[in-house]
Amino acid sequence: MRTDGGRLRAGVMWSASGIVRLAALAVVLLGCAGSAFAQAPGATNRILRIGYQKSSTLAVVLQANGELEKALRPRGVNVSWHEFTSGMPLLEAVNTGSVDFSADVADTVPLFAQAAGARLAYVAEEAASPLAQAIVVPSDSGIRTIADLKGKKVAVTKGAGSHFLVLAALARGGLTFRDISPAYLSPADGRAAFVGGKVDAWAAWDPFLTSVRRQTGARVLSDGGDGLASYKRYYLASAAYAEANGDELAVVFAKLKETGAWVKDHPQDAARLLAGVWGIDADTIAEANSHRSYRIGAVSPAGLGEQQRIADAFFTEGLIPLKVDATDVKIWTPR
Repeated sequence: MRTDGGRLRAGVMWSASGIVRLAALAVVLLGCAGSAFAQAPGATNRILRIGYQKSSTLAVVLQANGELEKALRPRGVNVSWHEFTSGMPLLEAVNTGSVDFSADVADTVPLFAQAAGARLAYVAEEAASPLAQAIVVPSDSGIRTIADLKGKKVAVTKGAGSHFLVLAALARGGLTFRDISPAYLSPADGRAAFVGGKVDAWAAWDPFLTSVRRQTGARVLSDGGDGLASYKRYYLASAAYAEANGDELAVVFAKLKETGAWVKDHPQDAARLLAGVWGIDADTIAEANSHRSYRIGAVSPAGLGEQQRIADAFFTEGLIPLKVDATDVKIWTPR
């Protein structure tokens, strides 16, 4: 048995002698065909493995429309897509070589990876979207201010952008992370716990945020506005991959930028496409997408200023084991 893109495929039983004969035949066939494959125009002989999350809108659009495959095919590159439940395991997969490229993860995630010793390269950024994440409470909750969260159980995805939003909101409300009871949950589990009344508040991001607000009437206690948390998202690769595959990354960068502009310029078309993939109604998706900038640009050291503030906040709360220099990273830039 083996896995392929998350799906299990049944293997075939072979005898030892059969394997030997098959291997010998394969050597002959590959020897005859090797030069033909190398010279065939548009031949696909490499795979770019892309990891993404459900909230990785631009990656989901590109997976659905096939435009990235079309752009990379003349270079002999195909694409495989691998879904992850959250950003931290996704970047771990990039660091260990299980995938080559990470679709957008929240600003906090690369810092956790950096603290763990990962050698990653920033490839692109999505400009700030402070209203695309929030701390919500039930509509009938007696919690009215951040200070009211003291002693309360708050669902949050560890290392997500909303994790920093919680830290920043608590600090502004005169509390620390130790003043709450955090429940570290994936987005799906966080929603279930929130709707089921198992937690007092939930730190969520879009499209989960807009979906739960429309369906349950959840009330926003705090979002990233007023300079609390700008919520940028980043695309990354391993440092080694970025060093060796700049031309491929240039194609990916261009398609991400083009797709981000298309989503903003064609909100209803984008919502309808995503509705079929996400299983969320198009109106909810259109509203959620209105909270995201989807403006893709190059990363610069100067643009990582808030990354340092985030890293320092996590270190101060004892949530990462060492002080991180947010600028001590490789930055790939398009030519």
